[in-house]
Amino acid sequence: MAKVPSAVVAASGLVGGYGVARWTKKRQLGGAVLAVAGAAAAQQWRARAGGKAAGALTAAYVAGFAGSHPLARKVGAWPAVLGVAGAVAPASWAVADRRA
Repeated sequence: MAKVPSAVVAASGLVGGYGVARWTKKRQLGGAVLAVAGAAAAQQWRARAGGKAAGALTAAYVAGFAGSHPLARKVGAWPAVLGVAGAVAPASWAVADRRA
């Protein structure tokens, strides 16, 4: 089975978490999607790039989630979510996936 790059997992967690929360109207369910994808990505980051890199990328993932909220007030919800996913994914690729 082909491995899914951690950049895809992280971006999918951010976008999917928001999408699930919006479409189901259950924020907790969206949060669960976000958390599961974040944990899966963090596990890949640690295996591929080490603990310090995994910690930094996890912080970027959480900061992207938190930062999308105030950004959404300025540009809209979907553009904010897509923007932070578009920032976290290349960082993940550069730090962890490019080596794999």
